[in-house]
Amino acid sequence: MSDAIEQIDPQEFQSRLDQLTQILAEIVINADKLSKCRCPYKNRLDQCTAKFGCRNQRKSLEPGQPRICAGDDKLDYRSAWETS
Repeated sequence: MSDAIEQIDPQEFQSRLDQLTQILAEIVINADKLSKCRCPYKNRLDQCTAKFGCRNQRKSLEPGQPRICAGDDKLDYRSAWETS
């Protein structure tokens, strides 16, 4: 082993893990909130990725592009995912 390898300070390592955990937790909270009302087939460009018809699909303005999702993101999709 080389002497050039630095030893990792366990407290500093834990501090960095805690910081990453906090950042990722905030991302998860936001994603969970969005997943309850945003259509799961709508991508970040508001395009519909569903392989079936949907009443919220609108024709794209550009030929060859996916249809546009015209959903208003006010639907509550949780009941579709919940089981008894």
